[in-house]
Amino acid sequence: MVKKATKKEIDSIKSAFLTHYNNAVTELNYRNVYELVIAVALSAQCTDKRVNLITPALFEAYPTPYALAKANIEHVKSLIQSCSFFNNKAINLLAMAKRVVEIYGGEIPLDEKELVTLAGVGQKTAHVVLIEYTGANLMAVDTHVFRVSHRLGLSDDLTAIATEETLVKKFKSDLHQLHQGMVLFGRYICTAKNPKCDTECFLSQFCKSKDGFKPR
Repeated sequence: MVKKATKKEIDSIKSAFLTHYNNAVTELNYRNVYELVIAVALSAQCTDKRVNLITPALFEAYPTPYALAKANIEHVKSLIQSCSFFNNKAINLLAMAKRVVEIYGGEIPLDEKELVTLAGVGQKTAHVVLIEYTGANLMAVDTHVFRVSHRLGLSDDLTAIATEETLVKKFKSDLHQLHQGMVLFGRYICTAKNPKCDTECFLSQFCKSKDGFKPR
């Protein structure tokens, strides 16, 4: 079992993340909340780089929820086919757009309970959207945040949802910035394979394990 970080260590880790990633934002490209919801939904089990290659043509073809709600499903699939699970994602995108048009008058709701009623938008996606677009004091746990949390002894939970709850309790504030920082830290420094422990890591003194750690 990984040794847990102490209260003092947690405070130091939090401070370090806020210092190193004080202006961190998502690497997904978007121009409005409609595009952000789509980009985040597509990024599930797909890299941000891949999503950024896909979305320009998709956004040009369907610039609004109204346009997407009337889209031909096969055309949408053809635009996102290089993305993982593109069939299901295409179906969800159309269903999402139709609900936004029919229930919310074409406006993406900026409320968690409303967002998760949209097809393809679970708690993590809703939190990422609200963190990025509104700076909400929320945490979202992807594979990077999960791995970093466990390596630093911040969590020993087995699932992403449980890890999120633990991080919220331990960090309490500045969660939106901590989320963004932990994603980037996990993506480029505390990587799953060959983490840059000796060259770029600014948290090596707090590291409890170099295991891969994946949520169940």
